[in-house]
Amino acid sequence: MENDLKGKTISGIFWKFMERIGAKVISSIVSIVLARLLLPEDYAAIALVMVFINLSDILINSGFSSSLVQKKDADDVDFSSVFYISLILSIVLYIVIFICAPLISVFYDMPILTPVTRVIGIKVIISAINATQQAYVSREMTFKKFFFATLIGTLISAFIGIIMAYNGLGVWALVTQHLSNLTIDTIVLWFTVKWRPQKTFSFKQVKKLLNFGWKILASDLLNAVFNDLRTILIGKSYSADQLAYYSKGKEYPNTIVTSINSSLNMVLFSAISKEQENIDVVKLMVRRSLKLASYIIFPVMIGFAAVAESFVHVFLTEKWLTVILFLQVYCFAFAFSPLLSINLQLIKAMGRSDLSIKIEIIKKIVGLAILCVTLFIGVEAIAIGSLVSQILYYLLNSFPNKKLIKYSVLEQLKDIFPNFLISIIMFIAVYSLGFLMEYGMGLMILQISLGVLVYLLMSLISKNESFFYILNMVKNKFIKK
Repeated sequence: MENDLKGKTISGIFWKFMERIGAKVISSIVSIVLARLLLPEDYAAIALVMVFINLSDILINSGFSSSLVQKKDADDVDFSSVFYISLILSIVLYIVIFICAPLISVFYDMPILTPVTRVIGIKVIISAINATQQAYVSREMTFKKFFFATLIGTLISAFIGIIMAYNGLGVWALVTQHLSNLTIDTIVLWFTVKWRPQKTFSFKQVKKLLNFGWKILASDLLNAVFNDLRTILIGKSYSADQLAYYSKGKEYPNTIVTSINSSLNMVLFSAISKEQENIDVVKLMVRRSLKLASYIIFPVMIGFAAVAESFVHVFLTEKWLTVILFLQVYCFAFAFSPLLSINLQLIKAMGRSDLSIKIEIIKKIVGLAILCVTLFIGVEAIAIGSLVSQILYYLLNSFPNKKLIKYSVLEQLKDIFPNFLISIIMFIAVYSLGFLMEYGMGLMILQISLGVLVYLLMSLISKNESFFYILNMVKNKFIKK
């Protein structure tokens, strides 16, 4: 049983990671193409609208989806009940979004936001269907299905978005890309996932799920509101161009970290939920995840920060040069995000959703204080404040796990520090090349090559545990084949 779960966990992480990487690689390429075709204000409009759409998605999906995965004896009645109540709630929320769209336009003094909000708001209804499908796949740990659904949706929507942008449709290219991606993903899952809603509904079952789920919902909602607060305040207090630079600088690091986060979160939450009574197994699982995640995410994010100037010059062109500072800051900020998420998933999977929301409240008080200080300094200061906040959030999320699984903050820091140290050494080597050559594709290729070489060499010299763990795992796979 334990070996079967281990196999499902490793397989799940692999397929979920491949799904996210495949989707994000395609999305990043498309984003670069669109950035060359579209104007900064087009991105600003989408950034402002997506704040309200994302909040609606969380209201509908967050708590119930987590409850379906966490509940040990979830059945068709649970899934069907959640499906129907989510669908009804999504329709109600879309009506609210449709009515309030003009108010959003007036608030930001951007008339285009009214039709954009009403069209992209349809995403809320589609997302309600998609969330139940994803919960079912997560519970069964059949993550391979995500890979094909997401890949097909991403490819088709990418093609549509680029064609529309090339033909001068501006912000509507972004709207259609967002909407078509989720729609196609949902349709593919509908045909590949065996589950179908039954003609049954139970308020009693919904109430049980809500007892656990409302705390997750409140925690996720609080987190989303606070994260989007920066976008709202920048959009209101500064120019559309500044918001676009801030959002674009945050977008690329966020794209990378979301791929890793979603892979770890969905799989670990399912795996830990099944072993929540076995503390030793859970601690081993979390510790290994932290080491491997930090070994992968630190060099990727810190390395990206080192090549940020080359990246912008080569791919985004000179009209986006202001993005460089935001890109570098958020690379460092998001380097801690997967580690933060692993600790949070542990708390949720152990059934302590009450603890999760308490931590979120404390984190937001700290973050709000930092935001209040930086808001009146400038957009750059707001970004740097995000970096400080992210480090503090990681420490706060780690603290309760000493009691839950006897894994203290100090132990965690000792486990991830070697990976951080060799990543910083790599950063210094890569960034220094920028002083010797002109920015261009040649420099970027050289920087990436040097970064990989230095990181692997330092891993070998320092006898890094995660390096040899991955190496042995690859060898075993190769030998078996």
